[in-house]
Amino acid sequence: MLYVIKWLFISLIIGISAGTASAGFLESLSWATRFREGHLWLISFLPLAGLAVGMLYYYYGKDVEAGNNLLIENIHEPSRKTIPFKMAPFVYLGTIITHFFGGSAGREGTALQMAGAISDQFTKLLKLNAQDRKTLLISAIAAGFGSVFGTPLAGALFGLEIFLVGKIRYTGIFPAFASAVLADQVTRLWNVHHTEYHIGFVPENDFLTIIYSVIAGIAFGICAAAFSRMMHYVGSLFKMKLRYPPLRPFVGGIIIAAVVFAMGTTRYIGLGIPVIEEAFEKQLPLYDFALKMLFTIVTLSAGFKGGEVTPLFFIGATLGSALSLFIPLPFGLLAGMGFVAVFAGATNTPLACTLMGIELFGAEYGVYIAIACIVAYLFSGNNSIYTKQKIGEAKNRRFGNFINKKFEDL
Repeated sequence: MLYVIKWLFISLIIGISAGTASAGFLESLSWATRFREGHLWLISFLPLAGLAVGMLYYYYGKDVEAGNNLLIENIHEPSRKTIPFKMAPFVYLGTIITHFFGGSAGREGTALQMAGAISDQFTKLLKLNAQDRKTLLISAIAAGFGSVFGTPLAGALFGLEIFLVGKIRYTGIFPAFASAVLADQVTRLWNVHHTEYHIGFVPENDFLTIIYSVIAGIAFGICAAAFSRMMHYVGSLFKMKLRYPPLRPFVGGIIIAAVVFAMGTTRYIGLGIPVIEEAFEKQLPLYDFALKMLFTIVTLSAGFKGGEVTPLFFIGATLGSALSLFIPLPFGLLAGMGFVAVFAGATNTPLACTLMGIELFGAEYGVYIAIACIVAYLFSGNNSIYTKQKIGEAKNRRFGNFINKKFEDL
């Protein structure tokens, strides 16, 4: 009973803090997106915006630049010093600037970092030991994820799955779920609404549809592995070619702005929510997912702030919609499967992503979503967008190495 009371109290603090931060962030992000779409000339200032973000982190935020990887590192080594509070305003400002001027990024990274930085300030105040601090950070990640997407159950599992591949820390299960549910409720109390997606027709569950789902899952897993690999490769390329860090987002901004104006469309910048919704309504061309992947990789590898998850939703949903050209499943169902499966493969969190799909789309699609997420997880190999993620229990090592070898050959 004392354990429950203690962690319910801490979860309430985390939930109020993370839920309020997510609500304010989501409203700011919506405003920034609307303003940019009404004033497209702002995109021409993306290089200068990138330079400003780069200089902010280079001169004042080197200790928080690692972002989500810093949170994961502190979970593995909870005896380290408290995460600096400045991580929260820095990532908030950096993300709003990125979206305001036309970068291609997400929002989960910002929500997680704000929740983690704010919550960790209570470690000393509440006199938490190292193990309690680990649980607090897991709960903060769960709260940030659950509140920013409106999926508290998936948020809780994400917090438990993300830092250690193949293992779940069950001692944190109550605080993680309590924090995620409370944070989601607080965000909703602020009258912030989340995007709703509708798959529509669900086919009869038989042998053939399961085979088709496996094939789609393989495609999603390969896509996730490609995204992770390219993120790390392009990031290394920017670091190797541009020794002065603030120049990286400046150059990245030039590339993104030039391509946007050359193509004459803003379809592949920002969150891309309208295109994600479109993927559930009609069959999309194959190049949509590839272009979004390239825009996002350049944006984030160059040093702009945000997250990878919403772009991964875009990539997965549009790839799934396009796969209906070859796989005889409804494009809406394939879009929903890809939405969560590419994310599952890129983050090694198949359980959280399966639950997220059920929360977003409904339990009637659960079998297809689970197959896609698990197969994508297996076929993504030993890859992740988070470099500080550790392997608790490896996937099939020989199979993972085989997948990695194929990507190295490419």
